[in-house]
Amino acid sequence: MSSLPLGARHLHDPLRPPAPPGMGRGFAFALVAHAALLAALSAGVSWRTQDPPAFEAELWSAVPQAAAPKLVEPEPEPEPEPPKPEPKPEPKVQQPSPEELQAERDAEIAIAKAKEKKKLEAERLRLAELEAERKKQLAQKEKEREKLEREKQLQAKREAEDKLKKEKLDKQLKEKQAKAEDAKREAKLEAQRQENLRRIQGMAGASGGPGATGSALKSSGPSASYGGRIKARIRPNIIYTDIPEGNPVAEVEVRTLPSGQIVASKLLKSSGDAEWDRAVLRAIDKTETLPRDTDGRVPPVLVISFQPRE
Repeated sequence: MSSLPLGARHLHDPLRPPAPPGMGRGFAFALVAHAALLAALSAGVSWRTQDPPAFEAELWSAVPQAAAPKLVEPEPEPEPEPPKPEPKPEPKVQQPSPEELQAERDAEIAIAKAKEKKKLEAERLRLAELEAERKKQLAQKEKEREKLEREKQLQAKREAEDKLKKEKLDKQLKEKQAKAEDAKREAKLEAQRQENLRRIQGMAGASGGPGATGSALKSSGPSASYGGRIKARIRPNIIYTDIPEGNPVAEVEVRTLPSGQIVASKLLKSSGDAEWDRAVLRAIDKTETLPRDTDGRVPPVLVISFQPRE
């Protein structure tokens, strides 16, 4: 392969027409003619370069005369410019071979293909980025749609729950109103029944007062002072040495015979102080017999409350 540069090979393309013949002889002839002209000009100017000898004389005359003007030497003509050197002929360039031309064309084709491939790759990357962005936007829209759908479902669920609660409250309100109406009717019927019963008992000889609410001909409960008398009988037998917290209440059920003898006792409601509960039960057992009421009877069952501070 030739060592000439690519530009030189293009300048001497074999497809271009050849240069006209005789350029070298014409250039040599022009160079000789210019050299002869330069020598002739130099010979014609050289005699003027020597100064002629100068003489001075004084002349006297009776009549004054003006002196003649002094000889002024003419200025030397300027030397002609030397001819410019002709450009050197370009060296002959070896024409590239067809194989080299084909290799250059192949290289240019390969470079063009590489540029096209790079361009296609850049376009492919740009399209891939656009596709990724489109998919990202679609995914974002899908998430927003799912979020809106969940919010709608939650809203529908809350509305359904609120509706159920409202229906339940309405039902409960209606039930309460129905129960209140039933209670009013029952109370009215009970009042009418009690009124009828009092009227019948009055006709049968009941002994209760006008404000009595019982249904028996005679009152069978203890008198108002009977509870105090029973506590007065039992309290001296209570032995309790602890200091209670507050004033706890112990409720005890006492069962007796008609004679007043205590046959059984049990704690109905604890005071929260076990020692006080046990002290009350021991005192009832120790009392053994309860006093009679004003009517001479002893109720068979009594519920008595005891507190440490009474």
